[in-house]
Amino acid sequence: MSTDVTTPAPAEKTAAVAWWTRGDLNAFFGLGFNILVNVLTLTGLMIAVIKVPAGDVLGTVLPALGVALILGNLYYTFLARRLAKRENRSDVTALPYGPSVPHMFIVVFVVMLPVYLNTDDAMRAWEAGLAWAFMIGVIVMIGAFVGPHIRRLTPRAAMLGTLAGISITFISMRPAAQMWEAAWIGLPVLAIILIGFFTDVKLPFGIPVGLAALLVGTAIGWIGGFMSAPDVGQAVSDIAIGVPDLRVDMLFAGLSNLAPLLGTAIPLGVYNFTEAMSNVESAAAAGDNYNLRSVLLADGAGAVVGSAFGSPFPPAVYIGHPGWKDAGGRAGYSLASGVVIGILCFLGLFGVLDALLPVPAIVPILLYIGLLIGAQAFQAVPRLHAIAVVAAILPNLAQWASGLIDNALNAAGTSAAQVGMDALGNAGVVYEGLQTLGEGAVLVGLILGTMVTFILEKKFRYAAIASAVGAVLSFIGLIHAPEVSWAANPQVALGYALFGVVCQLYSLLPGAKEPVLVDEADIVAGH
Repeated sequence: MSTDVTTPAPAEKTAAVAWWTRGDLNAFFGLGFNILVNVLTLTGLMIAVIKVPAGDVLGTVLPALGVALILGNLYYTFLARRLAKRENRSDVTALPYGPSVPHMFIVVFVVMLPVYLNTDDAMRAWEAGLAWAFMIGVIVMIGAFVGPHIRRLTPRAAMLGTLAGISITFISMRPAAQMWEAAWIGLPVLAIILIGFFTDVKLPFGIPVGLAALLVGTAIGWIGGFMSAPDVGQAVSDIAIGVPDLRVDMLFAGLSNLAPLLGTAIPLGVYNFTEAMSNVESAAAAGDNYNLRSVLLADGAGAVVGSAFGSPFPPAVYIGHPGWKDAGGRAGYSLASGVVIGILCFLGLFGVLDALLPVPAIVPILLYIGLLIGAQAFQAVPRLHAIAVVAAILPNLAQWASGLIDNALNAAGTSAAQVGMDALGNAGVVYEGLQTLGEGAVLVGLILGTMVTFILEKKFRYAAIASAVGAVLSFIGLIHAPEVSWAANPQVALGYALFGVVCQLYSLLPGAKEPVLVDEADIVAGH
C-alpha cells in the first residue's frame, strides 16, 4: 500500500530591494537636472526680481531649500522601498520631489513682488513669501485628510487630463521656447534624450543618457561661444557657503500680516493637494500605488519646515514619475537627487553652475517629462474618455495664455485694463474669457474633466453633482475668480447650475441608463 506524501510548496522568495540600479543612474541625471533648472530659476528670481542680496539667497534661501529636499527625498525613498517590500516587487519607482514650478513664479510675482513694489523693502517681501509658504504647507496637511476621498470620487481622465494640462503648458512650453532660442544647442540634446528614453538603443559603455545629453549640450554651447568665461570667474568669487539656520522671526513677521496673502494661499494650497493627488494617480497608472495621505502630509511638512528655515518656495511631489520609471529609476535615484542638490545648495555653487551650463542644454529634460505626461493622460484611460482628458487640459492652457498676455503687457508698461477689453477683442484676444477660465485652473480641470467623463458614461446625475460643486466653488471664488470672497463670480456659478439642470433633465429620458464600461482592450479593438 502506498502512502501519499504532500510536499510543502517552497516559500515564495522576497524580491530584493536594491539601493541602486543602473536605471537609477539614468533617472538621477534626469531628475537631478530637472531640480537643478528649477533651483537656478528661483535663485535668479529672488536676486533679479525681488532684489534680495545674493548673499542672503545663496546663504539662507538655498540651504533652507536643501534641508527640505534632503528630508523629502529621503522620505520618498523610504516609501518606495516599503511599497516594494510589501508588494514583493523590485520595479517600484520613488516619487520625484523638488521645488514646485508654478509656485516659484506665483510666490515671486503674485506674493513677494507687490510687497516689494509697495514698500521698496526686499526683506518685507521675503517675509511675506515665508508666511505664504507656511500657509500653503498647513492647507496641504489639512488636505491630506480629504484628498483621498476626492481621489476616490474623481475619474482618472479628469486627474490625468489636468496633469497633462500642467505638463503641456507650464512644464513643456517654456523649455521648448528656451531651446528654440538656441536650437543648435537644444535640438541635439533633445535627440539624445528622446532616443535614449523612448527607445531601447543604448549608448556605448553604459553612459547615462542624461549625462551624455548635458555634456554634449554644454560642449556645443561653449565651443559655439554661447557662454562667457568671465561670468564663471565672477560666479566663483560670489560663492557663499550656507549653513541652514532658523528664520522663525522672519516667518512670524510675515504671519503678522497674513490676511492679504490668504486670497492666493487658500486656492494655491488646494491646488497643491489636488496636483499631488493627480501625481499619485499618475504613479498608480504606471504601476506604483502610493498612499495619498502619506504624500500630502510630507508635502505640507516640507513647506512648513522650509519656511521656518527661510525658503519661500514650497517643495512638492513632482510631475513625471512615469518618465523616471521608464528611464529605469527605482528607489535610489530620488535620494541621490535630493542629497546632491541639497549639498550644492549648502555649498552655494548654483551661481557657478548657472555660469557653466547653457540653459538650452538642460531644459530638454523638462520637455521630455511634459511629452510623457501628456501622452500618459490618453494612454491610461479608455478611448471613450479622451474627450474628457482634452476638457481637463483647457483651463491650464487658458491660465498659461492669460499669464503670457499679462507679462507682455506689463513689460510694455501697461495692463489689460488700460488697453481695454474692446481693443483686445478687436485684436482677436478673448482676454476676459481666458482669465476667467484659467483662474483656479487645476480645480477647474478636475471639475470639467469629471463632468465630461460622467456625460460620456451617460451618468447624467453624477455630472449634475459635479457641476453643482463647480457652482459652489465659483461662488466663493476658489475657481474662476481672482480672490476668495462671497459671490465672487455669480455668473459663472449660475452657468454651472444651469449645466446641472440640463443634465438632470437628460437623466429623466429613456436612454439615460448607466451603461457598464467595456474593457479597455475591447475599446481599442473597436468592439
